[in-house]
Amino acid sequence: MAVDLGLLIIRLVIGLTFVGHGAQKLFGWFGGTGIAGTGSLLESIGIKEGAKVWATLAGLFEFIGGLLFAAGVLTRIGAIMIVIVMIDAIFTVHGKNGYWADRGGFEYNAVLIAVAIGVALIGPGKFVLIYTP
Repeated sequence: MAVDLGLLIIRLVIGLTFVGHGAQKLFGWFGGTGIAGTGSLLESIGIKEGAKVWATLAGLFEFIGGLLFAAGVLTRIGAIMIVIVMIDAIFTVHGKNGYWADRGGFEYNAVLIAVAIGVALIGPGKFVLIYTP
């Protein structure tokens, strides 16, 4: 019971945070800039070709991956989507700054990758949207 509750808390916090980040990129919600603004940001860091397409894909992976992860439905697919976005963030933004987050590094991305992979390997627990024993 405690393990299932712990997994639920982890899934909800991480998953819904990714839903929020995806909504920022896709819809401009929660102070986000939408696809156009995210595309402009990507262009400013050197992604010139297809910046709006990449912005849309990143937003979809965060939004859908976060929903799946939070709901505990197709959790492994949601986790993979989260991991892909975080690896991309490391390679395009944070990797050059080293590990530690206080220097703009990829520390937090690594933590999120570890949590997503850990939950994917353990499973979502019993508190899921659709439970299949």
